Amino acid sequence: MASERSGGGDPVRTLELLWRLDTGTARRGPRQGLSIDAVVTSATAVADAEGLDAVTMRRVATELGVAPMTLYTYVPGKAELLDLMLDAAYARMPRTDTSGEPWRARLTAVAEENRALFERHPWAAEVSTVRPPLGPGMSAKYEHELAALDGLGLDDVEMDAALTYLLGFVQAWARAAADARAQRPEGSAGDERWWERVAPVLERVFDPSRYPISARVGAAAGAAHGAAYGPAHAYEFGLARVLDGLGALIDRRR
Repeated sequence: MASERSGGGDPVRTLELLWRLDTGTARRGPRQGLSIDAVVTSATAVADAEGLDAVTMRRVATELGVAPMTLYTYVPGKAELLDLMLDAAYARMPRTDTSGEPWRARLTAVAEENRALFERHPWAAEVSTVRPPLGPGMSAKYEHELAALDGLGLDDVEMDAALTYLLGFVQAWARAAADARAQRPEGSAGDERWWERVAPVLERVFDPSRYPISARVGAAAGAAHGAAYGPAHAYEFGLARVLDGLGALIDRRR
């Protein structure tokens, strides 16, 4: 389950901040050259390096060299700041021009763009966006990604659902891949040492004749991935199956 959620702050104030609307609200305290963009950039740097738990208003204020109360004159709190961080990350995403390409190539490019987003900002994969940050970055991302599904015979609700299905796979994969990296800080060498330690006990308790399918499949997968889980293979295999499923729907609609 996602540990953070977008859309958790005041919705009106969040939209004003996302679109940089001038609300006429007077700000107190020294400006010191600070801006909303500077706050977002600093908070994103902290999240990239240490995760979302490290992002607090006090920590960001310290990084910027201002008093915490000064920061609150720009952003009301962490909930609104999280939406700003996500939308800024969306705005910076490279958008591949796949016009004229087959639909599978277009959707593969969308998946790759989101995979790159989560690899650049691992914290973004932890955030539930059931209430998305409706800023310019999110709007441009949504428009770009829907274009990959346009003209395939899907109705509007199906287009949105198909995109949600695809992006849901990429986000779930990103979380699993991040967990795998966290469990393997020393890479494959760490896995090998772990298996060496558990192997003698497994030989005593695990009877291949009792679990013949698991023994055969587990051994084959372990040999193929060099571990119990291979993130790269999981991504390639899973994305192909997602596209196969969408292909069946698209074929019916055509």
